[in-house]
Amino acid sequence: MSTNPIFNNTETAFKLKTDSELERAYFLFKMIANEPLVRIGTAVTKFALNLHLPVEGLIRSTVFDHFCGGVNEKDCQPTVDSLYEVGVSSVLDYSVEGKEEDEQFDATLAKVIELTRFAQHKDAMPFSVFKPTGFGRFKIWEKVSAKETLNEVEEARWQRIQERYDEVCKVAYDCSISLLIDGEESWMQDAADELCEKMMEKYNKEAPIVFNTLQCYRWDRLHYLKEAHKRAKAGGYKLGFKVVRGAYMEKENDRAEEKGYPTPICASKQATDDHFNAVMQYIFDNLQDISLFLGTHNENSNYLAMEIIDAKGLMKNDERIWFGQLYGMSDHISYNLAEAGFNVAKYLPFGPVKDVMPYLMRRAEENTSVAGQTSRELTLLKREKERRKI
Repeated sequence: MSTNPIFNNTETAFKLKTDSELERAYFLFKMIANEPLVRIGTAVTKFALNLHLPVEGLIRSTVFDHFCGGVNEKDCQPTVDSLYEVGVSSVLDYSVEGKEEDEQFDATLAKVIELTRFAQHKDAMPFSVFKPTGFGRFKIWEKVSAKETLNEVEEARWQRIQERYDEVCKVAYDCSISLLIDGEESWMQDAADELCEKMMEKYNKEAPIVFNTLQCYRWDRLHYLKEAHKRAKAGGYKLGFKVVRGAYMEKENDRAEEKGYPTPICASKQATDDHFNAVMQYIFDNLQDISLFLGTHNENSNYLAMEIIDAKGLMKNDERIWFGQLYGMSDHISYNLAEAGFNVAKYLPFGPVKDVMPYLMRRAEENTSVAGQTSRELTLLKREKERRKI
């Protein structure tokens, strides 16, 4: 893909890691490469946490500290600062999942608003982020997406979800902070897309404040993007999209099979890659209307994006284009892109150890299922360990 394979530079990739942190990363990815071990480990961890066994210290010193910024935003601050010193911004992601009560949704809203206001005064934090199900029950999203009639209680809950969205989007608008809204399962996403577009219409008149997420393992996302673009042009507002491959593939395929409808997932890895690149290309061709947050750990897609930027004569640090990876993963992409002058942000998950465990378990399971990714991490870590011995 590229004649200049900058992602092979391990000195830049791991310059923030001490020798002991490098060893820990190598050990963790060795563990993650072993699928049965991941399955057993996640089951044992869930069991231990549910029984309130004293395992939080162990989790904190291994997997948590590698993939998370800390237990609260103050805890994250040294990491945010050290990342920014090497040109990498941070997206503080309050990664508490699976809540069901209104008080919890209101607490998440308050936390996202607090983080957005906090980011206003930090050049290192140009984005804020939340998940739709952080603001309301999955079942409500599902029913609204399916165009089912809501009862009185559900209607009130749906109204409250919309109010939470409006509240946080207004704060982001007032603070001039871009707000990334994550994508979730396809059977709740239509309602999330429609609500997100409403917020874009209201708050993206001058600049892309509200960003939706396109999960490109879904074969319909390019079509959706083109239709959303038509609506935005007619409505006179800007679009912002985080473009990712997606995180719920097995769940999507299983549900489609169980319920007897065609899977929304692309037929193959190659089809997903082609679709992802086509979505990315469409946005690059329409940057006057659409801003891009490219959330990918795929080297070829990152190289392709760099080539498009070069071919179009765009500035590397064009404010409409951002690259993003998860903290603790693909450092060879993030830090080398930043070193080359591109806009890069790391998603920095944080929260109480017990509450963040579902997120961490999903990360571990995803890593075992992404062919080649974990072995690539291990190869690079090993190469850097050997380089430091010289």
